[in-house]
Amino acid sequence: MRGAHAVATAAAAAGRGRAGPGPGPAGPQPAAAQAVLGQAAPEGSEALPNPVLPPAAPASPTGQGAAAPSAAPRGAPPPAPAGGLGALGGQRGIDRSAPVTFTADEVEYDQERGIVTARGRVEAWQGERILRADEFTYNRNTGVATASGNVQLLEPDGQVLFADRVELSNEFRDGVLEGLRGLLAAGGRVAATGARRTGGTFFDLARVVYSACEPCASDPLAPPIWQLRSRIATLDQQAHQVRYRDASLVLAGVPVFYTPYFAHPDGTTPRQSGFLTPYVGVTRFLGPFVELPYYWAIDESQDLTVTPVIATRQVPNLGLEYRRRFNFGEIEARGSLGYLARGDAHDERGFGYHIFSRGRFSIDENWRAGFDFNRASSELYLRTYRFGVRRYLPSLAFTEGFWGTEGYARMDLRAYQGLRPTDETGVIPNVLPNTYAEWSPGRDALGGYLTLDTWNFVITRDQGTSTRRLAARAYYELPRTDSFGSVWTFRSQIDTIAWSWDDLNLAPNFAVGGGSGTEARANLRVALDWRLPLVRSAGAWGSQLIEPRVQFVTGPNVGSYAMLPNEDSIDFEFTDANLFALNRFYGRDRQEGGTRVDAALRGAWYFPNGGLVEGLVGKSFRFIQDSNFPADSGLQDRASDWVGRVRVSPVPWLEVIGRTRLDKDTGRFNMADVTGVLNLGPVSLSAGYLYSVPTPGLQPPSTREEVSAGVNARLGEYWRVGAFARYDININRPVLYAASVAYEDECFLLEGRFVRNYAEDPSTQGLYPSNTIVLLRIGLKTVADFGFRAI
Repeated sequence: MRGAHAVATAAAAAGRGRAGPGPGPAGPQPAAAQAVLGQAAPEGSEALPNPVLPPAAPASPTGQGAAAPSAAPRGAPPPAPAGGLGALGGQRGIDRSAPVTFTADEVEYDQERGIVTARGRVEAWQGERILRADEFTYNRNTGVATASGNVQLLEPDGQVLFADRVELSNEFRDGVLEGLRGLLAAGGRVAATGARRTGGTFFDLARVVYSACEPCASDPLAPPIWQLRSRIATLDQQAHQVRYRDASLVLAGVPVFYTPYFAHPDGTTPRQSGFLTPYVGVTRFLGPFVELPYYWAIDESQDLTVTPVIATRQVPNLGLEYRRRFNFGEIEARGSLGYLARGDAHDERGFGYHIFSRGRFSIDENWRAGFDFNRASSELYLRTYRFGVRRYLPSLAFTEGFWGTEGYARMDLRAYQGLRPTDETGVIPNVLPNTYAEWSPGRDALGGYLTLDTWNFVITRDQGTSTRRLAARAYYELPRTDSFGSVWTFRSQIDTIAWSWDDLNLAPNFAVGGGSGTEARANLRVALDWRLPLVRSAGAWGSQLIEPRVQFVTGPNVGSYAMLPNEDSIDFEFTDANLFALNRFYGRDRQEGGTRVDAALRGAWYFPNGGLVEGLVGKSFRFIQDSNFPADSGLQDRASDWVGRVRVSPVPWLEVIGRTRLDKDTGRFNMADVTGVLNLGPVSLSAGYLYSVPTPGLQPPSTREEVSAGVNARLGEYWRVGAFARYDININRPVLYAASVAYEDECFLLEGRFVRNYAEDPSTQGLYPSNTIVLLRIGLKTVADFGFRAI
């Protein structure tokens, strides 16, 4: 007690527990040592005002720019935790009307002067925000609160601010902090000689230093890898921006960049208009160039990114990206407009453009619709300005319906654009329309499964075959298991197809003597599939499996399809994947008939550690030769080629997968595809081999034989390197090789990449202008990424 001022005083109780980082103190507290601010005061006393702690504000993402609600625009940063000085604003979710409770070793109240003083391990909390200090005073007459001596402010997101002294006034909207230091939620560290908050919305820091790097363990006083220094930094919570004056970037203690003014969003809003991180580079076609993207948050549901590209060898290019969300869907559109003013002897010149757009809309609980619209002036334009490598561009409009797992229907319209000068536009198809519907009611009373579907389309070409087709299919499958463990499966499939066509003698059918016509056909396939999985225990080595499988398939001979249009079965490959298919053509325009027997033997060894060694070999025998299969397909004769696969993965760090097709007579490889991965701790090795005879239906026909190899390694804690190469043995030339090296720690990323691509432009028989790429990326975590590209 102090005189007649009736101040409640409590001595520290022996063994009193200190408060942890939670919402309140641990352990029982002496009643006189606790006070609740803003609660109803006892009779004869007055309530103290509520807000003791600084006001809450939301967290900030990285300082690179504002991210939109869906996928970020090209060049925009991905969503990230609060970073930079924007994190000083605190977190959302603090209830400003909640009472502020505090504890202290000693509390006294001077009624004459209206001053509340708390001393000794003072701890106050509002919700999950905690303030600690050696001494805290509050003047009820002036509304000034002061905390001094080891002041700590713990935010709900984990960030901690330290200060030598804090003074708050104007209902705590204004404040001054001396000797500010902070550990921010995103791992950043900030220090300032002082800080001032004005009106509860402006937070000024003087002589501020920020870094996300941890101090060196062996020399804590050594400068961090990077730090941002600024004479004044202002967090404007009303404009949602952080502004810096006289800012500099310091790398390893050496200033490398200075700007008199720099600003970025504080992250308290999902999106905010402003410039995004610029991108610089150099290419053979553009020369040195810079991209300056500007992001415009139009409103809560739409945004626009404008990206001018300024180059020394070409006139400026303008890129646009527009996105909008509706209650029932969304649309996205990316486009550009440019002019190729200079180039090599074979390069095109003139205006160029591109637009890539898509939309998706939900009509009701069953139906949705959408579109993709893609056009470009040329493949060279897309490669030159790095808008992607596209051989052709599809456009479509569709609607589709879903009814649980049983029903599905779709109708779409399709158009294609060839991008190379050598493309014959007259043979490029337009599909108007393409429809598909399927119904599968699930398991029936017999335990079988029925599927009904129909697939119809109209395809038109200006200088090629135009086709109209109606097709329907009924498929039924009934599995059974006998007392010996054999699995018997009965399958049946009925196809009915009707065509109408024009110009069958033109591409892509080239049927000699073909013109216009109509025809309808039906095909029935019935099969009985038997397999016997034989499993035995290998003791501590796991279990082993041997599974013979035989399938008998029969149906009427279908005759020749040479004078019928073929739109969906041109590309064909015989592998173990379609060995047991009832119709081994991928589509409906070609049907397999007659009687055949398929046989395969599968073996596997399953290890207790989850590893396995598995292999399959099989082939097919026809009763009558089928002329519909093209030469070199592996099915052109009565006896098929041998097909097989193997997977070797006895341990988690090794996996080899291979598929092959061997000539039935000579055993020569007609196809081989092998890939392997070996993980040896920090080092990962990969290798591959591909061999294939000319694929039927694809032009120009050519044999492919390639090898590839890659390595990725982590060197120590922070470094990683990688390399990859693919080599074409057939033409004795590399296809591609690439290398990368990167350093990454808790605050800094430095990455370099090199890619050399030997793809040729068929119109010029030369390499594309963007065949060599050099990338350099520098990342200051929680602040920004900077990129450099050379081509």
